Amino acid sequence: MPDENLLIDGVRVPRGIYGTAWKEDATERLVDLALRQGFRGIDTANQRRHYFEAAVGQAVAASIDRGLVKRDDLFLQTKFTSRDGQDHRLPYDPQAPIPLQVEQSFASSLAHLGVETIDSYVLHGPSQRVGLGAADWEAWRAMEAIHDSGGARLLGVSNVSLEQLQRLCEGARVRPRFVQNRCFAVRGWDRQVREFCAANAIAYQGFSLLTANREALAHPEMARIAQRHGRTISQIVFRFALDVGMIFLTGTTNPDHMRADLDIFDFSLEPAEVERIERLVG
Repeated sequence: MPDENLLIDGVRVPRGIYGTAWKEDATERLVDLALRQGFRGIDTANQRRHYFEAAVGQAVAASIDRGLVKRDDLFLQTKFTSRDGQDHRLPYDPQAPIPLQVEQSFASSLAHLGVETIDSYVLHGPSQRVGLGAADWEAWRAMEAIHDSGGARLLGVSNVSLEQLQRLCEGARVRPRFVQNRCFAVRGWDRQVREFCAANAIAYQGFSLLTANREALAHPEMARIAQRHGRTISQIVFRFALDVGMIFLTGTTNPDHMRADLDIFDFSLEPAEVERIERLVG
């Protein structure tokens, strides 16, 4: 169904993406499983502290080799992570200038994933809590150069506030096409950032939609909506995400849940249901 993908600057982007954080030695098996269950978007990062990017690449290569998918079927997204977000297993020389760190990290990502281009290259987060520092701009300019060269088809930013996103869009030569944020119901499901994204042709990717919102998911209204549609509460949350314009990430390790997370494109929530979920705070 057309609802399953977006087309952004000629790039087909699945509206449901499999997230690979914190999978460690199970990463290859779980990415393989996710591809078998139908996921065609995979999110990772060149940050060995929380991700195993090389194992993602091994699963992708194996799936291509056996004919399950073609490279063109896949949306592969990875990230540049600054020194503060890394452990000792660095994908770049920490003494190098930041633009060179970005180049080294990107080259390492291409090698890990076994590809010639990355569909979406994401700045893993600003270096400071307020505003953007010189290091952020140096990283972004290097990412713009990678985009210019054709190495990355789209750029994005993660873990960003509204103020930081506004500053980035004002100063960037190549503006972000994605924002990826942890999405809290108690903060209106990141409503202000989502509204800015919608007004500026930026696709919003929401992660931790389930794990960050356990109280909201336990609200009786969620159970009532799920029962009304004959779906699980998790499926209602992901359908809600689609209905408000999000791309959702899921990191489930259960194959049944993987299939269920993708089985949400044949129904929609009523506007009043969307409104009630928007206002849930636990």
